[in-house]
Amino acid sequence: MKSFKLKIITPEKVFFDSETEQIIVRTTEGDIGVLAGHENYVSDLPPGPFRVKIDGEFKVAAISGGVLKVSKETTTILAMAAEWADEIDLDWAKRSQEDALKRLNESKSDFEHRLAEMKLKRALNRINISSMK
Repeated sequence: MKSFKLKIITPEKVFFDSETEQIIVRTTEGDIGVLAGHENYVSDLPPGPFRVKIDGEFKVAAISGGVLKVSKETTTILAMAAEWADEIDLDWAKRSQEDALKRLNESKSDFEHRLAEMKLKRALNRINISSMK
């Protein structure tokens, strides 16, 4: 299978910068697969799973929202956060879930409520993906 350049960038670091054979990522319109030679494409990414095929094997990561840009030369993901499934601290993710639920119940404004919802989605995403090792 032909490979292509993939770069995943978060505010803290370059999470991934290498060749890959295929990716599968959740967009706001549903899951999309990308192979070498894919048409130009741009999409928002909600919190969700991300699969990258390296040496014939899929590796799973959690993406906490961002943007996907596919071009003939490279595929780039700008993500709020990204981590491999086998590196997720499940205890911390569960504590984040509890904190988000508490904030949801205590939110006094729409803004606070939306922030708590986003935090809850990120925590649930990390919990779900940690089981995909």
